[in-house]
Amino acid sequence: MPHSNFAGVLEFFDRIGIFEVLLPFLLVFTLVFALLEKTRVFGVEKVGGEEYTRKNLNSMMAFTIAFFVVASSRLVEVVTKVSANMVILLIGSFFFLLLAGSFHKETKEGFFLEKGWRTAFMFIMFIGLAVIFLDAIRTGEKTWLQQIFGWIQEFGTNEAVASIVLALVLIAILWFIVGYEHKPESQASK
Repeated sequence: MPHSNFAGVLEFFDRIGIFEVLLPFLLVFTLVFALLEKTRVFGVEKVGGEEYTRKNLNSMMAFTIAFFVVASSRLVEVVTKVSANMVILLIGSFFFLLLAGSFHKETKEGFFLEKGWRTAFMFIMFIGLAVIFLDAIRTGEKTWLQQIFGWIQEFGTNEAVASIVLALVLIAILWFIVGYEHKPESQASK
């Protein structure tokens, strides 16, 4: 199979360290700088009656933190793995919204998930991100996610623990089914 020029360019970028140094550096720098600008941790300066963030301090702090991250190959590996998996989660959420939106009528505001679905979707995304981070961080030969599953397997064979887990699951299901508040008809119609 012939080798395309674009594939050769990507291999060249990989050899000179674009993917292992430059892109993680830019990602961490951008995220830290944006967070510092938003939170105004270093305060603000007043110039002509206007308040401005201290961009010089924010940029130096973001620059320093990004260099510390790039200096550690383990941190670069975590950033790369988390970023790649988050993109997969983002694409999955896009496809879910695309499919769910196909069952809704078109409005001026667009399609947004209603309260219950929004909460469920945010919970699923939070669990997905937690799993991604746990799978990206390694201690020795195993990731944290593998260690958690190993710990759960140790207790999974124990009948007492299995009984407690089953009872908690049943309580959660029952609470979900009958735990919501009933509103009187007069309030629901208002």
